[in-house]
Amino acid sequence: MKKILVTGGLGFIGSNLVDLLLEKNYFVINIDKISYSSNFYNTKDFIKSKNYKFIKCNIGDKKIKNILYKFKPVCVFNLAAETHVDRSIDSPADFIKSNIVDVYNLLENFKNFSKRFNSKLIHISTDEVYGDVLKGRSSETYPYKPSSPYAASKAASDHLINSYIRTYRIPAIVTNCSNNYGPKQHPEKLIPKLIYNILNNKPLPIYGKGTNSREWIYVKDHCEALLKVFLRGKIGEFYNIGSNKNLNNLDVCKNLVNVSKKITKFGRNVKIKFVKDRPGHDIRYALNSNKIKRDLKWKPKISFNKGIKLTFEWYKNNKKYYKSLKRKDIIRRLGTK
Repeated sequence: MKKILVTGGLGFIGSNLVDLLLEKNYFVINIDKISYSSNFYNTKDFIKSKNYKFIKCNIGDKKIKNILYKFKPVCVFNLAAETHVDRSIDSPADFIKSNIVDVYNLLENFKNFSKRFNSKLIHISTDEVYGDVLKGRSSETYPYKPSSPYAASKAASDHLINSYIRTYRIPAIVTNCSNNYGPKQHPEKLIPKLIYNILNNKPLPIYGKGTNSREWIYVKDHCEALLKVFLRGKIGEFYNIGSNKNLNNLDVCKNLVNVSKKITKFGRNVKIKFVKDRPGHDIRYALNSNKIKRDLKWKPKISFNKGIKLTFEWYKNNKKYYKSLKRKDIIRRLGTK
């Protein structure tokens, strides 16, 4: 049985990827440093699987070397990262450490490991590295122009990966994905926060005028794309992963309210509350994902209307998920500095 290492596997995308890999009969080693956004509730469906192993470890730790040589994974999916823009505004140093310095440590260990064993590194990044895309869509050759400390830290890690590919010829691939949504996402992010407020009959906070546009992709579609990249992706390449479906934040909010009215009695009278905008808030992200569609024969399967309904139903049926989090991490507003 082939072994795959997932870093950050207690988080949102990571735990969904572990789900998929186990379903495809891989043995999965999940390493996670256990931060505020890590959640063992995310592993409840597979924690007892004989093909699953959890190890507490930061990719910046020395023991990452021992883990690589012990399990000899055929692939390392690097999802370990600080990811919330608002937190990066408040504490940029945390993002520099996790998203750049720790990635450097992972690269140094993987560089030597990959000389002896057949493996590849897939580094998961974001569309935010491109900054505002006011017209059209950003392809893989679009210049990086990050706006936030989070986006800048991810851009730096992408460049670092690329430098190791070119200089040391490590077998690595970088993916840049649009805004994910779906089950197991921490409610510091827009959609799970809105769902939490709907289920608790609280006002729905929207930054600025709600006109900021994002490209939304259901997390399981993203994970399917990552599997395609592992199986068919070309070493040294960058792949954008998106849905080609843009909605502004106000429309996302209205969609959720409409969904809630159809499947629950909660939130029927909740009001939208416009709040002070995030500093440096990008207006629009939009990816050109033709490359992965053409070369790897991948395309998203879940429409936004279907995905948002599945997402709402998951949170409605898994209220213990919210209870597993610190309340301050759900309701506290960040990024106002």
